[in-house]
Amino acid sequence: MKVLVIGHSSYDISCPVESYPVENTKYRLEESVMCGGGPAGNAAFLLGKWGVETYYAGVVGSDDFGSKIKNELQTAGVNIDCLETNYEKPTSMSFIMINKQNGSRTLFNIAGERPALKKHDFNMEPDVILIDGHEYAASMAALNKYPNAISIIDAGRITHELKDLCKYVKYLVCSKGFAETMTKIKADFSNPNSLVQIYTNLKNMYPKSEIVVTLEDKGCLYAINNEIKIMPGLKVTPVDTTGAGDIFHGAFTYAIAKGYDLEKCVRYANITAGLSVTKIGARLSIPSVAEVSNYYNEKFPSGPNGTVISSQEINQAPVQTPVEAPNASNQTAEQAAVSQEPVATSDTVVQSEPTAPVQEAQAPVSSGISYEQAMQSAQNN
Repeated sequence: MKVLVIGHSSYDISCPVESYPVENTKYRLEESVMCGGGPAGNAAFLLGKWGVETYYAGVVGSDDFGSKIKNELQTAGVNIDCLETNYEKPTSMSFIMINKQNGSRTLFNIAGERPALKKHDFNMEPDVILIDGHEYAASMAALNKYPNAISIIDAGRITHELKDLCKYVKYLVCSKGFAETMTKIKADFSNPNSLVQIYTNLKNMYPKSEIVVTLEDKGCLYAINNEIKIMPGLKVTPVDTTGAGDIFHGAFTYAIAKGYDLEKCVRYANITAGLSVTKIGARLSIPSVAEVSNYYNEKFPSGPNGTVISSQEINQAPVQTPVEAPNASNQTAEQAAVSQEPVATSDTVVQSEPTAPVQEAQAPVSSGISYEQAMQSAQNN
């Protein structure tokens, strides 16, 4: 299987600190970790590291950081024939402060106007395309040129271009922030209906896509057989959460390329992202595919018929919990409207751009959820 990854790369400088710094104070940092970063760049690196035939299309500057990014990708086995060097703009950089107390990171992107890819004539036939929304024209060109390829989008920072690209992909894998902003609903983990409404509204906006919403340390939200589900996150002590979302998307793409069903794809991605936050540095924290496979096989052994044993039968496993539909009589008028009426976006497609192929519509999902069960599962992990 060949995977084409299109999007942004940067170079990351990560510095652990004892706590968030006080303004107008000097600090001496004795430790730093440097490596390539960026949503598409990190995902491509993971895919190459895991042995997938991967092609990366993006832009770096003609500087030392750009050269280091190229070397990292090539070392991981990624084909960089479609990686362009811009001689006018420097490579994007990110300075990241990592709070040692809780593993949270504060990220400063050092980037002005990003130059776009100039060449869109990809000389390969990808089976899977992963895009992050940063290269709109190149992404649209790839979606049109390879209509039979399985398409996945990493939907993070919201732009008009990203929202438009979401209309044409098979798998829309988005962040909690993207989901909350698009639906104008805050994810309230004490209120199950807020998650129902978020998922249902997104499905109404993008009915042709399978949707997965990453919920940071809470896991992710998705649907199988018309049931909304929650896959709780791994219970780990976070050291650095930088790049966890990028790594989730890379592992998800790997699983899709391997032909796994959606349930297994979500599990693989969830495990990989969970393991990654236990180390510093996005690309440096990516576990090996053997580590992830061993973890998966230990927590989700196969039964005699080859199907995965019920998660309730496995002690301390990061389980997924089906979501039960509430009694219709208990729904408010607003909740009923959410599950019945499509939500339209105000965006319009730029007429000068090509129109991407339309994916077949997916089945609607049930609008109920029992989040208490999922959170109980998470507490047992």
